[in-house]
Amino acid sequence: MTHGRAPGAPGAHDAARRALRGLVMAATVRIHRPDAGYALDEPGTFLGSGYFVAPSWVLTCAHVACGGEGGEVVVVYEPAPGRGMSAVSGHVAAALPEGFGPVPGNWPAPDLALVRLSEPVDHECVYLSERPAAYFGEGKVLYAGWTVVDGRLSLLDGTLTVQGTIGGWTTDVQMRLGDNDLPDGVSGGPVIDPERGEVIGVLKSRSDHARGGTSTGLEQLRTLPVPAGELKAEADDLYQAVVHAHDRYHRDRQRHPDARRHTWADVQSRLGARPGQTLSPDERVQLLGRLADLPPPASTRDLLDLLDSLQDFEAPAPLPAPRGWRDGLGALYEYARDDGALYLVLDYAVHAMTADRPFLAPSTPAAEEALWAGVWQAAQRLGPGRRTALVQRRKARMEARRPAPVVGARRTAVSAGDRGRAATGQSSVLVEIVRRGWEPDRCDWSVFVVRSDGEAKRLKEVQRVPLADLATHLSAPLKEAFRQCDTPGRPAVLQVATEHSLLALDVDEWKLGPEDERLGTQRPVVLRCSDRDQLTENAEQAEYAEYGEPGESCGIGGRHGTGGGGEQSAAALDGDYRLDIDEERRARWRWLHAHPVTAAVLDCDDGLRKPVPPVEELRGLSHGTVPVLCRFDGHGREADTEALARLVRGGFGVALWRRRHVLPETVCGEFHRGTLDQIAGPTGAHRLPEAVRDLRFRLRSGRPETFWAHGIALLYDDPHQPLPGAGDLLEAP
Repeated sequence: MTHGRAPGAPGAHDAARRALRGLVMAATVRIHRPDAGYALDEPGTFLGSGYFVAPSWVLTCAHVACGGEGGEVVVVYEPAPGRGMSAVSGHVAAALPEGFGPVPGNWPAPDLALVRLSEPVDHECVYLSERPAAYFGEGKVLYAGWTVVDGRLSLLDGTLTVQGTIGGWTTDVQMRLGDNDLPDGVSGGPVIDPERGEVIGVLKSRSDHARGGTSTGLEQLRTLPVPAGELKAEADDLYQAVVHAHDRYHRDRQRHPDARRHTWADVQSRLGARPGQTLSPDERVQLLGRLADLPPPASTRDLLDLLDSLQDFEAPAPLPAPRGWRDGLGALYEYARDDGALYLVLDYAVHAMTADRPFLAPSTPAAEEALWAGVWQAAQRLGPGRRTALVQRRKARMEARRPAPVVGARRTAVSAGDRGRAATGQSSVLVEIVRRGWEPDRCDWSVFVVRSDGEAKRLKEVQRVPLADLATHLSAPLKEAFRQCDTPGRPAVLQVATEHSLLALDVDEWKLGPEDERLGTQRPVVLRCSDRDQLTENAEQAEYAEYGEPGESCGIGGRHGTGGGGEQSAAALDGDYRLDIDEERRARWRWLHAHPVTAAVLDCDDGLRKPVPPVEELRGLSHGTVPVLCRFDGHGREADTEALARLVRGGFGVALWRRRHVLPETVCGEFHRGTLDQIAGPTGAHRLPEAVRDLRFRLRSGRPETFWAHGIALLYDDPHQPLPGAGDLLEAP
């Protein structure tokens, strides 16, 4: 086991320090008043600094963030070196201490605030230390922040000396830094441990009644309010939501590195840091990421009891008390400094994976298994006796733990409402869009009102409309159709039927008027495939080409020959094949609406693109499967259009994907996790249109736990409800 910093050439260490500086600068932002508008470089609206701690979350000082109006601010950042500054609005989600307003020249400690972005953007995040700042000894720290130099906003960084603490021996709320006044504006910026390459605090540019500045330790975030009552989801606890998102971000970045950018774990490895003298930086981010996939501890008391139950661990818990899984891991680091520390860390992980849960998400069982797989892999460095002890510990604790409520029960009201719509019957609105083959940038369209008994009434039909102008042309007829179908408290479903090559249309983003909400947040918007029959015919032709003579078995659940002699005609086999596919489609639909469903990502393996399986393999998936496409982009990728075609040919009437062209270049772990937790559940697929609408509504409301759903689309194509008006639109000349 390597202890301390790994040896290396001085030049290599200097390069690592430069890389660390680059990561810090990339994540450091400036905060402006909401009236900044387009004047992003105007010092007059500048309030101070901050830094990204998790996707869509900025940490800063309370006196900086609360300098805006009504808790609203503008965050200015650089997505990547050389790409220029961008701006996004944000809202102060929490400020510590609670209940304090601005005090001229001062703000009570700990003077921290979390700013929630209003929309997802592409940005870097710092790495937050799990250790309380009290563990940071004398020495030097790095800092970064924005200030005004010669009338222009500039990003500064430098070194400060640690000179002690302010706040008492039990809390160590703030560290005293430096002996010179720091410039205005750097307050809210990060304070970094240069040896371990991790952020340990938030900078305040001036200390009280003294020269120099101060730093508030990150552990003070643990004092964020604890929600009253039971936790029903991770997002119910702001602290857990932010730190879990932080740990999953760094785990996913490490799994899928960008060749153009260093990761924090890479830089920490080059610095020679070894957290707690036992884990490598890569091992640490993987372990913390797996812990962050679990529901949080049931309470702080439960976590403290867990730490007390660990063998050979008697160190007092730091203050503020640990609250999340990463805090408990940090409490172990400074206690065990020899090879026995690995067993202590793995024992803690086993306790975490078998702890009592405040709730269960559909992804929880898989998260527990993934954590155990990581523990077992690391345990190969231990002796056989300790490996056996971990196995026995896991078994005993799993048998003893209490059952937890299932998150899916929280969505019962949505499911019941959707069932009510199906039971009582409600009209829906259908838009059919047909691309003109000889004018691919234009289309014909019709709007129908579909009664609850399936009868369709055409309201309007228009031809030769530019695809780019569809929303404008459809505005008036859609408003009329909705007036005919909506009932109080129950907006009608909008069905959009297109050929598979147009399923990337972002109809849910359309607005029918400049002041109107987007359609996808107003009501359920679902997609249907209008050229399913043509795709099935193409599948028949492909099977004939592959298998040759009739009478041979063709794929999983495919057609079969007479088997006993004599030949069927090709037309008869066509009919058999079509009946087989159509019956599969109806059977899948019935099963999905009567049983729990399971989401399955088909085109992405742990963040790496892979082809959607062939139709024969897709038809072998269980009837309870809802296919999910993570890598879909209907603009310019023929392979993505073919992926949708395979799902249609495979008999799937329900599927999910996201339009990646509207997303920043981020890893997709949150999308995989989100679809699993939002789609899987104790009720059937009938709740999905309303569940997706609810996701879009919360996304538009600026809820970061839903940002993974940006661009989400739902195929919901009822085989028992044929599309009306087939062949009614004018054919090509």
